[in-house]
Amino acid sequence: MVRFKNRWLLVEFIDISPVDTSSKAGIRPLDGKQVYNALRDSVTTNFGDAGWGAVGMSLTVKYFSPTTNLCIIRVARDHHRIAWGAVTLLTSIDDVRVIPHVVHVSGTAKHAQLSAIAHNREVIARFRSRAKIPALYQDSYGEYLARSTREIEALQD
Repeated sequence: MVRFKNRWLLVEFIDISPVDTSSKAGIRPLDGKQVYNALRDSVTTNFGDAGWGAVGMSLTVKYFSPTTNLCIIRVARDHHRIAWGAVTLLTSIDDVRVIPHVVHVSGTAKHAQLSAIAHNREVIARFRSRAKIPALYQDSYGEYLARSTREIEALQD
C-alpha cells in the first residue's frame, strides 16, 4: 500500500485594498472556493497546463478564515514548490488585492494546525491592540478564537 505524502501551506492573505467604507459594503468576504479558483488561475498562468497537471489533483484548500484571512492548503509533496510559487505570485482574489504571506510549510496536518492556532492568536492580539482592548476583556474575538481552534483541530488529512 502506498502512502501519499503531502505538504501543508499555512498562508495569510493580507488585504491591501484601499479602505473605502462605501465600496466595502457591497463586497462579500472571501471564501475557500474563491481562494482555490485564484490558485488554479495562478498556477495555469505562471506554470501552464503542465504545472496545473502536476498539482491539480492534490491541491485543496482545507481551511479558510474570512476573519483573519488565514488559509491551510494541502498539496502533494513532490510538487509543493509549484503551489508555493503560485501562492506567492497571487496579486488579487476576486478583485480583492492581497499580499500572500506563507507563514509555515509543514509535512503533517498536525503541525500545520498547531501553527495556524498560534498564528490566529497573534492576529487576534494585533486586532485587540489596534482597538486598544485589554487582553482580559471579553469580546467577540475570544469566541472567534475558540470556534476557529475547534474548526482547525477538526481538520482531517
